[in-house]
Amino acid sequence: MDFSCRCALGKGGIIGADLKREGDGASPIGIWQTRRLFYRPDRTQPPETRLPKVPLRHDDGWCDAPGDPLYNRPVALPYPASAEKLWRADHVYNLIVELSYNDDPVVPGRGSAIFLHLAREDYKPTEGCVALAEPDLRTVLRFLTPVSHIEIAL
Repeated sequence: MDFSCRCALGKGGIIGADLKREGDGASPIGIWQTRRLFYRPDRTQPPETRLPKVPLRHDDGWCDAPGDPLYNRPVALPYPASAEKLWRADHVYNLIVELSYNDDPVVPGRGSAIFLHLAREDYKPTEGCVALAEPDLRTVLRFLTPVSHIEIAL
């Protein structure tokens, strides 16, 4: 399925995946497989999708510490190394699609937590993810499977 819609990308622009570094705020150019959907069960019902669905919990995080053995992997908070909190006060992580960026194999320092998630109302840039309006993301989710891909391109 080809689908086009407005999106927000990283505040650092888009960059070749070979140049991507942790904390640069850039979205990596490439074609990334969709892995699974995380969702906030207190805020939304699981949307229609063929991706595996994982309800988020209060203690869910994602390790962003390059020297840690669980770098770019989900972790339980509190975690002894740096980790991004997935259960957020804002709504951008109410729906999160995990993308295959830097996960097979994980290369320390090449960037972590590159997701497809909800955009802010003003489409403010992300920290390196791709963000869509909720109606657009729900449309995309209806067609995604564990073998689908999202392309970040110039």
